[in-house]
Amino acid sequence: MDKNPEESTDSISCLIQELSSLPGIGPKSAQRLTYYLLRAPEGQVRSLADALLSLRQKTKLCTICFNISDTDRCPICCNSKRDARVICIVEQPQDILALEHVGAYHGLYHVLHGAISPTEGVGTEDIRIKELLSRLKNNQIDEVIIGTNPTMEGETTAMYLNKVISPLGIKVTRLARGLPFGTELEYADDLTLTRAMEGRQEF
Repeated sequence: MDKNPEESTDSISCLIQELSSLPGIGPKSAQRLTYYLLRAPEGQVRSLADALLSLRQKTKLCTICFNISDTDRCPICCNSKRDARVICIVEQPQDILALEHVGAYHGLYHVLHGAISPTEGVGTEDIRIKELLSRLKNNQIDEVIIGTNPTMEGETTAMYLNKVISPLGIKVTRLARGLPFGTELEYADDLTLTRAMEGRQEF
C-alpha cells in the first residue's frame, strides 16, 4: 500500500527535528542524516534502532565509580591490574574514554556526573561527591587526581574537592595546566592529556 505523501513528509520532519536536538547536530546535518537513513538498507536502519534501544535498556552506572557499564561493576573497576590506590576524579564518563585512549593512566576513576555550578543551580549534593568521600574513607587510597575540566565550574569543583579530601590525609593532585582554560577533557588531544597527567602537581 502506498504511503500518504503527507505522512511521509511528517515522518521526515519528525526525524530531522529529533536529530537536531542532539548535541553538535544542527538542522543541516540532521537533514543530511535523515535522507541518508531514508536511502540506507533496511537492515542498517534496524541495526541502528536496535543499538539505540539497547543503549537505554542495557546500560547502567557502575556501583563503584559511576562510569557507564553493562554490568554492576565496570571493566576498569574489575581489572585487578589497575592501581586501586589511585583515583582520578572526572566530570563525565566520556572523560574516561579520553584518558584511557592516551594510555598514560593506570589507576581507577570516579565520575561526578557534573560540576558545581551555582549559576545553574548545581550544588555539592547534586553530583557524586558523597559517594566519593565514602569510597575514600572505606578504602586504602594514596592519591586522588582531580581531573575536572579547566573551566570556571571545574575549578570551583576542584577547590571544593581539595577542601573535603585533604583532611583525610590523602595526597591530592591536579592535572597540569597544559590544558587551556575552557577546554573539556574529551576534546583535548592525546599529547596534551599525556603531559597533563604526567605533569600533575599537588593541589
